[in-house]
Amino acid sequence: MTKVEYEVKNLDCAGCAGKIQHKASTMAGVLNANLDLYKKRFVLEIDDLFEEELFLHQINYFADSIEPGTEILKMAEYDEEEDLKRRKEEERKAELQEKREKIALIAGGTLFIGAILLGNLSIQLKLILSIIAYIILGGDVVLKSFKNITKGNLMDENFLMTIATFGAFYIGEHTEAVGVMLFYKIGEYFQDKAVANSRKSIEKLLDIRPDYANLKNEKGEVVVISPKKLKKGDIIVIKAGEKIPVDGVVIKGESTLNTSALTGESLPVEVGVNSEILSGSINGSGVLEVRVSKIFADSTISKIISMVEDASNKKAESEKFITKFARYYTPIVVISAIVVGAILPLFLGNFNTWFGRALIFLVISCPCALVLSVPLTFFSSIGLASKYGILVKGGNYLEALTDVEAIVFDKTGTLTKGKFKIDKIESENYSEKELLKVAQIGEYYSTHPIGKTILAQLDDDIDEAYIEGYKEMSGFGVIAYYDGKEILVGNHKLMREYNIKADEREYPGTVIYIAQDGEFLGYIYISDEIKEDSEKTIKELSRLKIDSYMLTGDSKKIGEMVGEKIGMKRENIFTHLLPQDKVSKLQEIIKRSKKKVIFVGDGINDAPVLSIADIGVAMGGVGSDLAVETADVVIMKDEPSKIVELLKIANINKKVVIQNIVFALGIKILVMILGVLGFANMWMAIFSDVGVSLLAVLNASLGVKRYMK
Repeated sequence: MTKVEYEVKNLDCAGCAGKIQHKASTMAGVLNANLDLYKKRFVLEIDDLFEEELFLHQINYFADSIEPGTEILKMAEYDEEEDLKRRKEEERKAELQEKREKIALIAGGTLFIGAILLGNLSIQLKLILSIIAYIILGGDVVLKSFKNITKGNLMDENFLMTIATFGAFYIGEHTEAVGVMLFYKIGEYFQDKAVANSRKSIEKLLDIRPDYANLKNEKGEVVVISPKKLKKGDIIVIKAGEKIPVDGVVIKGESTLNTSALTGESLPVEVGVNSEILSGSINGSGVLEVRVSKIFADSTISKIISMVEDASNKKAESEKFITKFARYYTPIVVISAIVVGAILPLFLGNFNTWFGRALIFLVISCPCALVLSVPLTFFSSIGLASKYGILVKGGNYLEALTDVEAIVFDKTGTLTKGKFKIDKIESENYSEKELLKVAQIGEYYSTHPIGKTILAQLDDDIDEAYIEGYKEMSGFGVIAYYDGKEILVGNHKLMREYNIKADEREYPGTVIYIAQDGEFLGYIYISDEIKEDSEKTIKELSRLKIDSYMLTGDSKKIGEMVGEKIGMKRENIFTHLLPQDKVSKLQEIIKRSKKKVIFVGDGINDAPVLSIADIGVAMGGVGSDLAVETADVVIMKDEPSKIVELLKIANINKKVVIQNIVFALGIKILVMILGVLGFANMWMAIFSDVGVSLLAVLNASLGVKRYMK
């Protein structure tokens, strides 16, 4: 299975987008299709049966038949200059189209008011003004409807709106016909503005993308190049106010960084020589020289952009339901209109009365209120979460977060800071310096926080040429071969594994055991701090009736000490776990849980458990690349309390989605019932269509933000 992506042009109808998406999903070679109306992108999952040229020919014919002018095109190779020109041209065309629509609305609205005011003086004048206003307002709608008839599309909103307004003229409701078209066009105008604003919010969200990099070449000259051309080891210069283009390490200068776009944290972060910095941050007042540690494609900023852009491809069940529902809603309402307008008069008489009531059904036959607002709600929620430094990889995960029973935490780096310090070094036959040197040789290639803590104390250089081999044993420690010697650095299990006699020590931290050539040398005692908000997080989850668990490879004493300090139940703390034990224990918790289970972790060893949890959450700020890629949600700032914010956003998202579905369907069904009974008129019908759509879109755009305040 592979993915292909296409560009969509001239499509603004949400209902039409759903039809095109459904059509594509039924075509040969297409396993899954997702058309994103807001980003104008069409993403397909395909197999070997897929033929691109045939697909594009068929889907473009179908798309043009339901929304004339729609084009689905191959994605052009990205060129920054061409992309900028294209966007400017699209903006120019959009502004011109908006001016035309405003002029038409003002002119048509003025004539509409004139028809109402002057209607009592002359019926003929009222009819003439109404017809002129109708042509100005709805001429394009009528033309589109007739074009669609030739292509066999009778369920298009343009055709249905044309029939409804022609019918109003037929029964003598001239101003009502114009009013329907006027308010339909007003609603369409504001809906288009809402969709455009949503697109802008996407672009703003991705505005953290760096445009250039200042490369310092071999001659010491600074040249401006694309960030994509940077290589590992390159030296770049970052001036005050500039975006950091790629991840790297500061080799010269001091400054403060604004990391709010990445972490949601407004406070500046101080950096100096040897500080690791992330792309997408903004440099403060100082000038920095940075050695590139990751190419652009692997940098933090690139991954964030990719996550945000791909989020809409993973739709929630409620989004899928609404798309499917929309395919049946319009035909059902149109059939109901035929029954009311053509069949009931056969039994009850008075054709004009029943025909007028049937027109109400046609006006409210478009499902746009739901098709537009539900996906927009999910996108707004995902966008808001990103501003809090939480990256959700899809609406399906956001929806799953509303049905959580338990959250399982890793300890080190998740509930604790993962920033260790050496408290004590103990040995009978060696000095502290000698024991530390042996431990440093063993940890020379280590990426584990404890290993880095030991290496940070390095005074003398270690000659890497003498390192003859290195092996990391997950859950035990490391083995290094140095200048003919075998060095073991790890926990007590590692000593037992190699039959090395060493007394097991209990300590409210971590005890590192060191051995060389089968002889035990001594201990290094290391401690870790609990994060400030860990206790608050566990208490808040308890208030929400969500169980908290801890899985750790540390000793029972350490695990229980940390767990009890932050308010976790002792029976929910599991210690002495190897990576495979964490998987087994998580599977047990999932098996006995009736709802979803979240796992929160940060390290390479957490990748397996992140992948099997219902929702995997990676602490991405200092977490491993593998954990970040495996997880469904990434928290850029290493704060457990972000989990509570994430759950709040998910629940608010669900609330707004339900509000829009109940409101939109409730009003439409109510007006249809009142219409059949003769209590609703065309004005109520247009409100239940355009007015409800507009209110639903506004609620989708602003509702989540409003509830978060």
